[in-house]
Amino acid sequence: MTTAHHPHAVEPAALAAPRGIDQIVAGVSTSDGDGVKLTRVLHQTLQQRLDPYLMLDAFGSDNPGDYIGGFPSHPHRGFETVTYMIAGRMRHRDSAGHEGLLENGGVQWMTAGRGLVHSELPEQEEGLMEGFQLWLNLPAKDKMRKPWYRDIQSAEIPEFTTPAGVHVRVIAGESHGIAGAVQRDHTEPLYLDITLPPGAEFAQPLAPDHNALIYVFRESLYIAGSEIPTKRMAILANAADSDGVLLHAPASNHSPARALLIAGKPLHEPIAQYGPFVMNTREQVTQAMHDFQNGKLG
Repeated sequence: MTTAHHPHAVEPAALAAPRGIDQIVAGVSTSDGDGVKLTRVLHQTLQQRLDPYLMLDAFGSDNPGDYIGGFPSHPHRGFETVTYMIAGRMRHRDSAGHEGLLENGGVQWMTAGRGLVHSELPEQEEGLMEGFQLWLNLPAKDKMRKPWYRDIQSAEIPEFTTPAGVHVRVIAGESHGIAGAVQRDHTEPLYLDITLPPGAEFAQPLAPDHNALIYVFRESLYIAGSEIPTKRMAILANAADSDGVLLHAPASNHSPARALLIAGKPLHEPIAQYGPFVMNTREQVTQAMHDFQNGKLG
């Protein structure tokens, strides 16, 4: 069995015109599932701006009351869910008969397609549970495709370290010649988990028409001279001549900064959402609700 890890140093890319920041978003505290406390960083009002992404939730607590209820059975149709666990254990089951255990550093990538019902429930009664759930839209032609899903264990996620000591996990897309665990043709998602020692820089090429965000969840980072504090999302500016993003961890950080860099190719299609159903028209959403009520969704 080949290991996905690439411990060798990778030379950083040189950028001619790195992106700046459009806006910094604090996120909204909310709860979902059976009372799981989380921060909705990318919410509905930002869906067109961050197309093809629909939602990003961050959760993290060592208080079991904040997460123990988990996410009991609920439906999805029309998009993909990407769950990334930083710490903790979550058992998932779905109506297609899939079952798996998501553990520290692992990812569950689920394509809901025409629909399924699934549950995500904690397999721990104490300790820290921390992670993220990202919703990635599907193009109109694929919204009713057959559901698909993959459990990606931590050891299967390709990783590399730059000469500056920056450690990168490549969940999707490609970085510095290292292909990620998942690739998608139409939305071309890039999903990196980047850890930067104090004073380190990291450059990532990005196509100018791709929408991109950075979510900082340890310490702080600078982009184009602007600070992104911890637990904040920066929406990167789009410019026709831009060729990527340059992250800088201030030398004053007490410990390594850590952030998610997420980018993708916009679909430029209408978005009609009602809760767990994301389609292109209201009629399609109504049909999804009808199918769910009649037991036809998974």
